[in-house]
Amino acid sequence: MPNKHGEFIWYELLTDDSNAAIHFYSKLLGWEAANSGHPEIDYRILSIHDETGARREVGDVMQLTEQMRQGGARPIWLGYIGVDNVDQTVANMVSDGGTVHMPPTDIPEVGRLAMVADPQGVPFYVMRGAGNQTSLAFAADKPRVGHCAWNELLTTDPEAAKAFYFTQFGWTKDDEMEMGPLGKYEFIRHNGVIGAVMTKPEEMPVPMWHYYFRCADIDTAFNEINNNGGRVLHGPDAIPGGDFIVKGLDPQGAVFALVGGRENHSGASK
Repeated sequence: MPNKHGEFIWYELLTDDSNAAIHFYSKLLGWEAANSGHPEIDYRILSIHDETGARREVGDVMQLTEQMRQGGARPIWLGYIGVDNVDQTVANMVSDGGTVHMPPTDIPEVGRLAMVADPQGVPFYVMRGAGNQTSLAFAADKPRVGHCAWNELLTTDPEAAKAFYFTQFGWTKDDEMEMGPLGKYEFIRHNGVIGAVMTKPEEMPVPMWHYYFRCADIDTAFNEINNNGGRVLHGPDAIPGGDFIVKGLDPQGAVFALVGGRENHSGASK
């Protein structure tokens, strides 16, 4: 995969009900789902058509198995970070305080990947893709509806988290914004600004990555959340640049986030 070491390349939803989750997110983001072709697991590829009509793959939905649930797995969004060498990266992470949830594994025609957690316990994947196309799952080039637009780490120790990720992936700090009692909101740069690091709010039960997916209209998406079994936690809130964000829970309990403009300036129906 041509993506550079340290770039976000994929997003995965682990869920208790794949059919219901796909229905929910298709209402918000226009995603379509297709079977991955792997008979041993319920793994469906999410895609959306871009402005040219081309179909772009942006992530997947995986059904949690009973074994996964017994091991503590819960509905959650997980990001994949591309690396040059999965085995070496995992070894480096372990030496730097990270842990391994799934050791380096080859998936035919997909690539080599591992599930890991940072020293504060936040899970994510590292992967070397087998394909020859650049992933646009994270829309680093321009705003793309249905693609991830922002990667936000909520952590119990921002300084330690920065040291870990910056060392492993070559990320750097871009700028910062004061967030009152929550401290600094520190922007991450890696071939452009890709997200931010901040202290986990008290209402969040565990530290985690938040991935913001771009919707066509924030007010329409807000109403679709409420009409399809989800729950809005925050928003719509204005952010610099003219967009708005919403954070919510999907019907299966996974935290998600949306970003988008507002076509109808009368606001969302609350």
